[in-house]
Amino acid sequence: MINNGHTNKEVPSLTHPTLVGNWATLLLATDREGTIDYARLGEEIDVLISSSPCGIYSNGTAGEFYTQSEEEFRKINELLAEKCTSAGVPFQIGASHMSPQLSLQRLRAIKDLKPSAVQVILPDWFPVSMEEAINFLQRMEDEAAGIPLVLYNPPHAKKILEPEEWMLLKQAVPSLIGVKVFDRDRDAAWYERVRTQVKGLSVFIPGHNLATGILSGAHGAYSNVACLNPFAAQRWYEQILTDPETALEVEGRIHQFMERCINPFITRDHYPNHACDRFMALLGGWADVGSHLRWPYRSIPEELVPKVRKEGHRILPEFFDSSI
Repeated sequence: MINNGHTNKEVPSLTHPTLVGNWATLLLATDREGTIDYARLGEEIDVLISSSPCGIYSNGTAGEFYTQSEEEFRKINELLAEKCTSAGVPFQIGASHMSPQLSLQRLRAIKDLKPSAVQVILPDWFPVSMEEAINFLQRMEDEAAGIPLVLYNPPHAKKILEPEEWMLLKQAVPSLIGVKVFDRDRDAAWYERVRTQVKGLSVFIPGHNLATGILSGAHGAYSNVACLNPFAAQRWYEQILTDPETALEVEGRIHQFMERCINPFITRDHYPNHACDRFMALLGGWADVGSHLRWPYRSIPEELVPKVRKEGHRILPEFFDSSI
């Protein structure tokens, strides 16, 4: 097992060089009405910790941050902080909200939990200018008081940033240590820009592209494939570092699985992307998170699990091993 930098009972503060690898996302554990079950959520965190990820993060898209009341937000992240701190596992808290005022409020609410970093999105009702993006991040930096920042810039954001713009933000906001971006349709020239122009930032890409991404100059993933099986996702990350040729072969089959078993739910049936994250957890069977996204988003029917699981096991047995 590769050392992730974990030390017993101590959660390290992240820096650009240490923000690397396979990070597992915390999915909400809910009932059919969308009520959060904190006991099941705690059990999920325990499983994620036992998979020895490079870290765990909360309140990304898959964690449905945009649905949470401020009381729910605090309780979720208190639970994550307590368990990760006890186990010495790095953790990041997403303080994201479409409202900059509420993002700031969320950061104030959790900075005493001493996360290894805080994830934020840019204000997202109206696209911000670069001046406004810098203004926002500088205010968040001041409020974070030394906690590093990671910028989440999803493909549906109002403003999609390019590598040169990441560096403008980094120059103005020194505590910004990473960016979470999507490399869909990005070619070798884009990765060349990442390698040659981006300094002092860890670049995180989607989990299903992790082998190609790391070998091309990225640093890690806030991993969607960890939703399927966090144990297998971590083993695959370690394989990328030790046996890249085999890891690329596995990535090819991950892509095959996604194209055949997951992407049609988005492109054909028009389910939201995060419905697929929850459905993959059902396929993997590693945690009892429930089948339903919170209102008003549609959820992939649970009765489809056996058929898709059978096909997934045929394509990608490493991620469907019942002995996880």
